[in-house]
Amino acid sequence: MLKKIDTPLGHWILLVSLSIVWGSSFILIKRGLDTFSFEQVASLRLFIAFVFLTFLGRKHYKSVPKNKLWPLFLTGLIGNGLPAFLFTKSQTFLDSGLVGILNVLTPLYTLFIGLFFFKLKVNLINYLGIAIGMLGTIYLLFPDIQAFNETTLLYSCYVLLATVCYGWSTNIIKANLHDLNAVQITTVAFTFIGPWAGVYLFSTDFIKIMQTNPTAWASLGYISILAIIGTAISVIVFNKLIKMTGALFATSCTYIIPIVAILWGLLDQEQITMHHIGGFSIILGGVYLVNKRA
Repeated sequence: MLKKIDTPLGHWILLVSLSIVWGSSFILIKRGLDTFSFEQVASLRLFIAFVFLTFLGRKHYKSVPKNKLWPLFLTGLIGNGLPAFLFTKSQTFLDSGLVGILNVLTPLYTLFIGLFFFKLKVNLINYLGIAIGMLGTIYLLFPDIQAFNETTLLYSCYVLLATVCYGWSTNIIKANLHDLNAVQITTVAFTFIGPWAGVYLFSTDFIKIMQTNPTAWASLGYISILAIIGTAISVIVFNKLIKMTGALFATSCTYIIPIVAILWGLLDQEQITMHHIGGFSIILGGVYLVNKRA
C-alpha cells in the first residue's frame, strides 16, 4: 500500500498524517499520567507496541541480516525507547502544548548529526536555519529572568534530549537500514526494547493500580491508542517515509506537530501564551531554512 503512495503528493499526505497523529500523542500521554507514573506510561507504550508489532511483522524476523542487528538495536533504543521515557517525564511538569513546540527542533538535530557524522551535504542557508532555530529555542525557554526557574529548564532539557535521539535514529535508518522493509525495521527494533519494558512494567504496582484505581482502564485505553496508532503504525510509516524521501523531509512533520499539540492543549484548558507562539514561529522559520535547498 505504501508503495502506491511513493509520489510527491503521497509524501506530503504521509507527512501531514504523521503530524496529526504525533501531535495528538502529547494529550494521550497526559491522560495516561492521570493514573500511572511516567515510567509506567512509557513502559506500557513500548510493551503494547511491541506485542502488536510481533503479530504484524513476525514473518520478517528470519530475513534480518546479522550485520543489521546493531543499527536496529540503536534504532530501537535511541529512536523509540529513550524518547518514550523522556517525553513522558517532561509532561509530568510541562504542558503538552509546550512539549509539542520544543519537539520542532528534531530537524535541526537531524541536520547537525547528519552533517558531522553521516556526511550530509547542506547549503549556507541551512546553517542560517540552525542559528535561527537555536535563537527561537533560547527565546522560548527563557521568557524573562523572573520567570526562569531550574525546574522548567530541566524538564525542557528532557524534550531536547529526546529530539537529539530522534535525530540520531533518523540518520541511522537512512544510512544503514535503507535496504530493509519499514515493517521489518520497526518490528525488530521494538523487539530489542519491548520485552524489557514489559518486565519493568510488571515489576511495578501496575496490576494493583488496575485493580483499585477507577480511572485505570480509561488511562490504559488512551495509552493503547498511543502505542498502536501513535507508535507502532506511525513508526512504520515514518521509517518508510525516511526511505522514500530522506531524513530532513521526514522529520519535517515536526512543523505541524506543535500546532496540533497546541490545539489539544487549548481544548484541555492549558495556558498557551503569545510568547509560546512567538518562540514557535522563530523556530519554525529556522526549520524551514534547514530544509530549504538552493
